[in-house]
Amino acid sequence: MPIVAAGDPVLRTGTTRYEDQLDPVLLARFVEALRVTMHAAPGVGLAAPQVGVELRIAVIEDPAPVPEEVRLARGRVPQPFRVLVNPEYEPVGSARAAFFEGCLSVPGYQAVVARHAEVRLTGSDEHGRPLDEVFTGWPARIVQHETDHLDGLLYLDRAEPRSLSANQAVLDRWTQPTADLAARALGFELP
Repeated sequence: MPIVAAGDPVLRTGTTRYEDQLDPVLLARFVEALRVTMHAAPGVGLAAPQVGVELRIAVIEDPAPVPEEVRLARGRVPQPFRVLVNPEYEPVGSARAAFFEGCLSVPGYQAVVARHAEVRLTGSDEHGRPLDEVFTGWPARIVQHETDHLDGLLYLDRAEPRSLSANQAVLDRWTQPTADLAARALGFELP
């Protein structure tokens, strides 16, 4: 499916709670279409508004093929494919972590976003089974990013403006495991 780019109102209006608006066969097809689109992009998450659908549904999956140093600094561990239906999150503790983050709906750019280091996610899966799980590290970041989409928020709404960088600049300058060097060079504070 085509991915909606920033500037489209569907990314800003928020979503309607999913309450069986789609029959099970159509829901399964929609979830598979989200999965295929996410993989093709490629990304680690995709929310329904990003394909123009105003339902509170998102998918996540992260194989986390990163160097050990990055895995340790960011808490980036593999996440299996999951469907999040009507997800909500709340912080667990007060710790925050700031890293560069991008978005399929804001192609070509990344910025540093300080997010909760640990969150509790509630909601259900595509079969109506309840979800109540604590996510930490990078998986917590993915959950927050995709749930924010369902609330009409883009990562840029939470980003450090001075950190906004073209993808090529991130590749050339800011691939370190943490955002410390970028913060010093670009003049912004980290939590």
